Amino acid sequence: MTEILISAENTKDIIEQLQNNIGGEILERWGESTLVVNNEKANGTVKVIPFDWGVNLMIYDIEFLSEVVLRIEATEFNPIRFIYNLQGEFLHRFGIQSREALIEQFQTLIFTNKTDGINCLHFKEGVRIETNIIQIVRKDFLKKRTTKVSTLNKKLQEVFVDTDHDNRFSHHGTLNLKMADHVKKLHNIKTKGMLRILKMEAKVYEILSLHIQQYIKQSQGVELPTSLVKSELKRIRKVGEKILKNPSKSYNLEDLSNETGLSQAKLQDGFKFLYTRTVTEFIRHVRLEQARDLLKTTDLNISQVVYTIGFTSRSYFSKIFKEKYNVSPNEFKMQTPTKVEVI
Repeated sequence: MTEILISAENTKDIIEQLQNNIGGEILERWGESTLVVNNEKANGTVKVIPFDWGVNLMIYDIEFLSEVVLRIEATEFNPIRFIYNLQGEFLHRFGIQSREALIEQFQTLIFTNKTDGINCLHFKEGVRIETNIIQIVRKDFLKKRTTKVSTLNKKLQEVFVDTDHDNRFSHHGTLNLKMADHVKKLHNIKTKGMLRILKMEAKVYEILSLHIQQYIKQSQGVELPTSLVKSELKRIRKVGEKILKNPSKSYNLEDLSNETGLSQAKLQDGFKFLYTRTVTEFIRHVRLEQARDLLKTTDLNISQVVYTIGFTSRSYFSKIFKEKYNVSPNEFKMQTPTKVEVI
């Protein structure tokens, strides 16, 4: 096992000290720093994207080729870390503890430490991880005029206003598949330059809100549906992804039940938990969202859109479209600016 001591005054220090220990090259672009490694110690990337309101983002997309423990000192740079583990698994503990907590795929972790404490992240050999870490420097974050920590529940509020780092705090969240879609979108933003940073900043704020919502729900005792285990929820999420990718296909509850090996009741419970909709409601929602995009971005007429998204009745489509968006498809298409081709 290799132990790497990280003593950082800012986020960029972390990847520079990682580079000193595992090698690789740091690339800079629009304030975004990326450590690229492909050697006998590791393969992958570690990214750092700073924002101007006390928040920065780290994305680990890397496989360590031997067991590695990062021992991160809580110096004056001692943020609250909101972690979402999109792929793989790792372990976490504070330096004063001997027992490690396993953070599995799709699980969240929130933690911060006292000044002079140690935070240990333990990465297993040969396990590819894709981990999203939002780091909040409290003194800077609280200066932002729109920050209202008074709206948080008591425990989380105490953590945010602890600018002297007097308290140690950790929260191991339950499975959160809803957050996976938001984190994937963040990681897959393709635009460049300042627009990329602005899009990422907006999505980071959204993911941070989801972390806080989950913490509050768990504090109130809201857990996974009792009828389902984690592996079943993962199967249901795959069905949801399949519908998102191909909404025009004909789906029915019986076929989806046979495909997943889950009862229709479990499918419905899982969709209500993951998407706050029944299976039928989710399919209709995805189709309407696709229809709205097609009306906005293509020259297809209403009948062509109806056929493309998998509906058979134009009148039914118009009815539910207006119910959802408070405007008819025709009115929506007329309100959408005509695309001008730039030559």
